Amino acid sequence: MQAQNCSNYPGSWRHPATMQDYLSPEYYQRIARTLEAGRFHMAFFDDRLAMPDILNHDHGEAVRHGIRVVKLDLVSILTAMGLATTRLGLGATYSTTYYEPFHVARVFATLDHMLGGRVAWNVVTSLNDSEAHNMGATTHLEHDLRYDRADEFLEVVLSHWDSWADDAIVQDRESGIFADPAKVKRLDHVGKYFRSRGPFTVPRTPQGRPVLIQAGQSGRGQQFAAHWGDLVFVISPDIAAAQLSYASFKDQVAKSGRDPASVRLCPAVYCVVGETEEEAAEKRALIEGLAKPIDGLALLSEVLNYDFGAKGMDEAFTDDELAGIKGLQALRDRVVRISGKTNPTLRDFVEISRRGTIHEFTCFSGTPTQVADQMQAWFEGGACDGFVLAATHMPGSYEDFVRLVVPELQRRGLFRREFDGVTLRDNLGLPRAEPFDWRR
Repeated sequence: MQAQNCSNYPGSWRHPATMQDYLSPEYYQRIARTLEAGRFHMAFFDDRLAMPDILNHDHGEAVRHGIRVVKLDLVSILTAMGLATTRLGLGATYSTTYYEPFHVARVFATLDHMLGGRVAWNVVTSLNDSEAHNMGATTHLEHDLRYDRADEFLEVVLSHWDSWADDAIVQDRESGIFADPAKVKRLDHVGKYFRSRGPFTVPRTPQGRPVLIQAGQSGRGQQFAAHWGDLVFVISPDIAAAQLSYASFKDQVAKSGRDPASVRLCPAVYCVVGETEEEAAEKRALIEGLAKPIDGLALLSEVLNYDFGAKGMDEAFTDDELAGIKGLQALRDRVVRISGKTNPTLRDFVEISRRGTIHEFTCFSGTPTQVADQMQAWFEGGACDGFVLAATHMPGSYEDFVRLVVPELQRRGLFRREFDGVTLRDNLGLPRAEPFDWRR
């Protein structure tokens, strides 16, 4: 999800059925109740620390066209949704590049307590110079350096989260002992990128520690995700590519010393479902017609940290220009690979990435039976462990899916009818987190 004026699909705000009260808690609480009724595991929010303003080095077009320009702080949103639900997991994006480990550790540990063990942190390293400028830096860090820094960031956060023993708190009024000081450790971390002393101020949470979400798809990003992630978000254009990606990533998890079955891999998809094929086709045509060319150009500039307004559509990128793309390198490399060109054009980037359209992700469409058939083929065909459902319009995408597709998946025995437990880890089929070996 997005805590903003549109979903992942920037044209979603133009849909006649999209609600416009996204600056109110009721907007997010309605969606949360719908997802909980559909027994979704979790709602998690992507985020950036800047609006798309790299195209022509100006924010004007993005603001004019509503291209993901409203971006609310996620902690307030999760709190509002959490207070309206009892089982739905809730995840938020926080950057390892622009926050401090102690702060992130305390925010998510507190949320996990307040929401009964239902919280996840989507770990990102951020993408572009606009974010750097908003957060007091002149330029965004180089790609691999961001991940090197993020590795140490995760070590510090997990070490703080697990510096209290589960049985540290005694609360014995008669003796006057609140907690055993021998079971609360001070971190005293001094590393290459961070210094953080402690002691941490929040005891271990109901699920041990929050779930970690990650979405790295470059070589270095996949290495990071395989080492740290509990749930990994990916983009795959079709089932064949998803199967290859799934097998490769699970192998990487195993090589990192972890059990591949302990990491969930979930591709992003859109679903357009109707009572009949004709209704679904009409819905899809309306949705596809909401996209504008400016959407793709603004979002490509944002995600690749490069001004796409400076190139003609059929003008090839030079070697130096390609090397200068500092944002999502996995997208750049995918365009080079699929185009078959060492120096692709701007048109190649637009047509292959399909940024700003519903074709950026796989789109399952049709009747409930047809959508369920497509999801079942991926799930049982070794392409995924589940799905991240993005919205074409809000909240109708989720309402249609819960009303029409969830019952069909339940009828087939592919999806649960009740939640499996209380915490997010329970419902993801993950054990309570063991303490991190923070002195290693």
